[in-house]
Amino acid sequence: MAKTTSKTKTVYICSQCGNENPKWAGQCPACGAWNSFFEEVVQPEKPLPAMVADPLKRTQPKRLREISAESEIRQSTGISELDRVLGGGIVKGSLILVSGEPGIGKSTILLQMCMKMKDLRILYVSGEESPRQIKLRADRVGEYPENLFILPETDIAAVVERTEEVAPDLLVVDSIQTMYRQDMTSAPGSVPQVRECTSELMRLAKANEIPTFVVSHVNKEGAIAGPKVMEHMVDAVLYFEGERSSDHRILRAIKNRFGSTNEIGVFEMTESGLREIINPSEMFLLDKPENVSGIATLCVMEGTRPIIAEVQTLVSKTPFPSPRRTAVGFDYQRLNLILAVLERRCGLFFGASDVYVNVIGGLRLDEPAADLGVAVAMVSAVKDFVLPEKTMFIGEIGLAGELRAVSGIEKRLHEAASLGFTRCIIPARNKPKGSFPQEIIPAYSIKDVLNKI
Repeated sequence: MAKTTSKTKTVYICSQCGNENPKWAGQCPACGAWNSFFEEVVQPEKPLPAMVADPLKRTQPKRLREISAESEIRQSTGISELDRVLGGGIVKGSLILVSGEPGIGKSTILLQMCMKMKDLRILYVSGEESPRQIKLRADRVGEYPENLFILPETDIAAVVERTEEVAPDLLVVDSIQTMYRQDMTSAPGSVPQVRECTSELMRLAKANEIPTFVVSHVNKEGAIAGPKVMEHMVDAVLYFEGERSSDHRILRAIKNRFGSTNEIGVFEMTESGLREIINPSEMFLLDKPENVSGIATLCVMEGTRPIIAEVQTLVSKTPFPSPRRTAVGFDYQRLNLILAVLERRCGLFFGASDVYVNVIGGLRLDEPAADLGVAVAMVSAVKDFVLPEKTMFIGEIGLAGELRAVSGIEKRLHEAASLGFTRCIIPARNKPKGSFPQEIIPAYSIKDVLNKI
């Protein structure tokens, strides 16, 4: 432990919320996070000389109707899936945080975006890779534009200075954990450095109306590394996710001041970069096994887009006193709720069996409309019978076993018809408008569904 002197002092800073404590504690008293304090040696701040603000440089209040809304005009990135997640494109002066695990494709998608926006003047600040490394990746991706500038720099003051000199239409900083301020004693990537460097980039973006993309690392828990206040400062937080063993990548917005947080973008990693998946439903249904129990097809809404997914379940007797419950791509608490409903309302017994649920393709099902598909898949697995082919299950399950209505039923049915599904079981309270080529079977409860399969 560093010793406190008259010139320096030791404080403990929470990596989650930035709260400072004079001594180490197992739990942060501000945000409740465990084992989040780390030691930081800080120097006392020098008193600033008294200054009188120039009246001509003071910010003056404006009437709301006098403020121009031209900054809300969106600029397309040239990547339709990225535009979808952003809410239609890039807004002037916006600060966008892009995060994800190492090697997932954060730098690749931003470089592809820069190379597609050929009409803009772009500055790409790299704190991790050399210009030669970026050039090699650009050669694999495609043809690069004339006005794409590469700046290998980690000093945030130099980044701000060069940005004002180049006056770009778009700024990319990769990554925020490599940036630092020379007047701070803490190391790059620490909470104070990340917080202050993000604040500098925010002022730069807002003052000059330069849309800025900032890449951020993740910690070992998978959360965005750095203080939580960083996520509050930015306008949008995009998260890249996917399995290392799979080429599929999903980009979703955790926060978006200029659009919905329900939209997702689907990509495939190839040798020449990330390729857009225009119809994700076909991708998630590839290699679906036939004549196997425990497999069901369902449809969820990701923003305005209906996506058809395959869910696989396995129910097997356990040799242990306490059975296992494992869910990949589905909420664990929701799984326990559905199991309780099946036992109480349908007379099934899972207490002596391990239950495994897996959503194919790395998709995460957060919508309650996926309940029915997961439930019938588990019933199929425990009774070992195959569900009918080309049948889709849509519906939310209540604690009484009833099927509750879901939104966007017409879009779901149209998506199912486009992929050749001939039967759709939906809640009876959903009354779709118009005619559909497939057979639509209304059901009032999960028990009613099992009788109609």
